[in-house]
Amino acid sequence: MATLPSKGITVPASLLLLTAAAALLLFLLLSSLSPAPSSSSAASFSCPTTSAASSIAAATGPPDPISPTLDDIAWLKSQLVLNSIQEPPSSPAAWHSLRKGINPRTRDQQLADLRRFKGISHYEGDDAENHTALPCPEELLVEEHHSNYGEPWAGGRDVFEFLATAASLSPADHVLEIGCGTLRVGLHFIRYLDPARFHCLERDELSLMAALRYEIPSQGLLHKRPLILRGEDMEFDRFGSDVLYDLIYASAVFLHMPDALVWVGLERLSARLKLEKGRIFVSHNIKFCSRLGGDVCTNRLTNLGLEYVGKRTHDSLLFNHYEIWFEFRKLKA
Repeated sequence: MATLPSKGITVPASLLLLTAAAALLLFLLLSSLSPAPSSSSAASFSCPTTSAASSIAAATGPPDPISPTLDDIAWLKSQLVLNSIQEPPSSPAAWHSLRKGINPRTRDQQLADLRRFKGISHYEGDDAENHTALPCPEELLVEEHHSNYGEPWAGGRDVFEFLATAASLSPADHVLEIGCGTLRVGLHFIRYLDPARFHCLERDELSLMAALRYEIPSQGLLHKRPLILRGEDMEFDRFGSDVLYDLIYASAVFLHMPDALVWVGLERLSARLKLEKGRIFVSHNIKFCSRLGGDVCTNRLTNLGLEYVGKRTHDSLLFNHYEIWFEFRKLKA
């Protein structure tokens, strides 16, 4: 039988591509429907292990240190040398000569300008309404209150570093200051602690005005919601009956109180102090104890559930000054 001559068949390239794509899709579909492999052959998919989680946490680094290190101080000194910053001048005239090119107005002159010009730049005419969200007295704007308590404002950081370190403070802890004044110290605690963890009882109206109208807004700390209350006579129940403090401190406040009121305060504070970790620090002296004598004071503290730990000092970072603090803790039940 004679064979028929074969004919060539031409297939378009686009058809070949569509066929290949369909075959691949069918293969993937069948794979997804097939039974899962045994545990011995299956790939492992799981949450990060503890070591992996630790690595992630370590990558974020530890929290910022509270106090500067020796390396920090050495670095700053090197920057002074790098920028040829000389020793500070020793006379008012020499200081004034350094202000060349800087606006030389004193605080009093700044205050006069603020009053005269209703601020520096201000709206007039139909827009003369006060556009300030939180109107602030001119005296606070020129920071006169930074000198209200007779010590350099910078010393507040020294006190914070000492107390926070001595109390092994963490941001989640609760802190109570008795007489926080204009927040020379309190600002640093507010910034360090979690929101609503800083409490203060203050009786002076000007200090409260400076703290609430100027310091907290100007430092960008409104979101920290510190609880600062006007009051005296050791009214600590106003902060809530269930709050226990990791640190309670009074900077020179007890110096200005009658001894009887100090003991009332210590009795109430003892009930507010956390067992073991909690600390009370009182600065400058403990006249309420020294007037009684060692054994009498010790017995009275014991009756309040408190124990005197000892006297501690700390040095200022910026000026020739040190403070003495007296430490107390709660007796174990």
